[in-house]
Amino acid sequence: MRLTAILIAILAAASALPAPAETPAQFRDAFAREAKAENPAFAAPSADRGRAFFTALHGREWSCASCHTQNPAAAGKHAATGKPITALAPAANAERFTSAAKVEKWFRRNCNDVAGRPCSAQEKADILAWLLAAK
Repeated sequence: MRLTAILIAILAAASALPAPAETPAQFRDAFAREAKAENPAFAAPSADRGRAFFTALHGREWSCASCHTQNPAAAGKHAATGKPITALAPAANAERFTSAAKVEKWFRRNCNDVAGRPCSAQEKADILAWLLAAK
């Protein structure tokens, strides 16, 4: 009987979890919800803030655009290695931002490389807002 109660509690908790994001817009919205939970004053993702973050130099003297170019709908190349990088904007590359594991991996790696720290949920939401607007 106790095992049944535990299983019911686990299933109830699991059903309350949000469905995993699978589209760039769903990732943007998930980061926006996280940003709102962290900061109730956060209103909505901003493509303008996303563009500003993407193009600004950060702690490591790089910007996102150093590798991804000022136009995220264009292919880029890694600033240090020269390795080709496919277009970042979902409109130009439908495979971008469709896997939670890849989204987390690349935000973690690139934010550390560019800013020298993890990006906030708001920064991620803003970047995705801008990338979704890029054609």
